[in-house]
Amino acid sequence: MSSDLRPAVPLPRWVSVGVVPLVNVGLALLVSGLVIWVVGESPVEAVRLMVFGAFGYGEAIGYTLFYATNFIFTGLAVAVAFHAGLFNIGGEGQAYVGGLGMALIALSLDASLPGWVLIPLCLLAGAAFGAFWGFVPGWLQAHRGSHIVITTIMFNFIAAALLGYMLVSVIIGEGQMAPETRAFAESTHLPYLHEMAAWFGLSWDRSPVNFSLLISLVCAVGVWVYIWHTRWGYALRCVGQGESAAVYAGIDPKRVVVLTMCLSGALAGLMGLNEILGTQHRLLLNFTAGYGFTGIAVALMGRNHPFGIVVASLLFGALYQGGAELAFDMPTITREMVVAIQGLVILFSGALAYMSEPWVARAYGALVGKRIIAEGS
Repeated sequence: MSSDLRPAVPLPRWVSVGVVPLVNVGLALLVSGLVIWVVGESPVEAVRLMVFGAFGYGEAIGYTLFYATNFIFTGLAVAVAFHAGLFNIGGEGQAYVGGLGMALIALSLDASLPGWVLIPLCLLAGAAFGAFWGFVPGWLQAHRGSHIVITTIMFNFIAAALLGYMLVSVIIGEGQMAPETRAFAESTHLPYLHEMAAWFGLSWDRSPVNFSLLISLVCAVGVWVYIWHTRWGYALRCVGQGESAAVYAGIDPKRVVVLTMCLSGALAGLMGLNEILGTQHRLLLNFTAGYGFTGIAVALMGRNHPFGIVVASLLFGALYQGGAELAFDMPTITREMVVAIQGLVILFSGALAYMSEPWVARAYGALVGKRIIAEGS
């Protein structure tokens, strides 16, 4: 038992949400620096190259924002489910199916509809297909007691198989060997950021970042309003805190679980906007590239708050872009080592997210002269 008899004060929110994640990233970079030092390279030079590669010039910033857009969508998907007490790790599969929905609409209508009609339809199709892929595990959990983690894992595999079948046997482009569709008509293409800047007389280096970045930020604001400023969000958080209390308050937990998984799946499904309509302009195999899984770490690092998720997405986008530059400029640091560095950041920000919180609480308490308790202590 502690001999300190002072009343315990909770750790301030800004420390919990801001300082603790920064400490976790610092620990990850420290361990990464040791790895770089072991292979004979300078950790300081490696960090300089990564930062310059991510933010040093216009094209690099564009690529960082491009990767961050994917993480915002998938991070929000995980966060929405988390507030309802659900651990949705099916973002990868929901993004697969959402992209398939967008492609089906684009392939069917791109010759007959203008872009201002077609792009909103593709957006709705991506959200609807992703929502359906979240609905089934949600319904199984709410009405049949299936565990959401197990079902969403399995639905990732089913979605990958479904996409492979569709690309190989149904919607493959005519005369193509690669499993991908034909290119969509130009009317489906989302405008790039450098094109949008030119509309206002501004100059921006060419990069794949596109209009879906703005859509992802709108989604982040929408999630914030939904969770903390609507009665549906209040019901969602009640269920996440305890189903018995929610029932006592007149809330139907089964309905909330199903609706939450639909919303979570819709957000993950929208990730295809960035990849399919934004840059690839066709549907191809493995276009999700693991963004659905990385979204889990993004949400954990952002403490499941939309603002935190946007900031965490920028960090992970910088790691992706800066890591590619690092592997190019330092040949001794292979692409696999860069992936290992990214994995360390995910490890410290995700699985070990709360490891440093007691240390930070003690340091902050010593600084302000109060006894501080960390969340969950």
